[in-house]
Amino acid sequence: MRQVQSLWRVLLVLWAGSLWSVALWVAPVLFHDQPDRHLAGLLAGRLFSIETYLGVAVAVLKLLLPGRTRALLLYAAAAVLALNEWALRPVLAAARAQGSVLSLSFGAWHGVSALLYGAACLAAVLFVWNNDFR
Repeated sequence: MRQVQSLWRVLLVLWAGSLWSVALWVAPVLFHDQPDRHLAGLLAGRLFSIETYLGVAVAVLKLLLPGRTRALLLYAAAAVLALNEWALRPVLAAARAQGSVLSLSFGAWHGVSALLYGAACLAAVLFVWNNDFR
């Protein structure tokens, strides 16, 4: 069981780090170096989707391990990413296609999505920061 706990901790830290890496370095580099902004957006969107699935997997794995009740920030991060992916992503697509949804433009919805992703990043780093994994 100790080895499974150790493996989970490594996966947690790798996922939390990748959340920040995609947001701070990978996505901006895509938009800077890729002349086709639509393609850059598609690639960035795919990376954000992968982050969601990884986060949900880390959270589900934690549910199977001891100490599952002390992982509320982790579950919150995964839930916010899931909300962003499965509820807000279709709204973003509709706003891109139609110009707006519920009187908000694609840019406004993109801002909401960015705030949710930032909240998930913050929750993940706070979870790692506040836990003593010894």
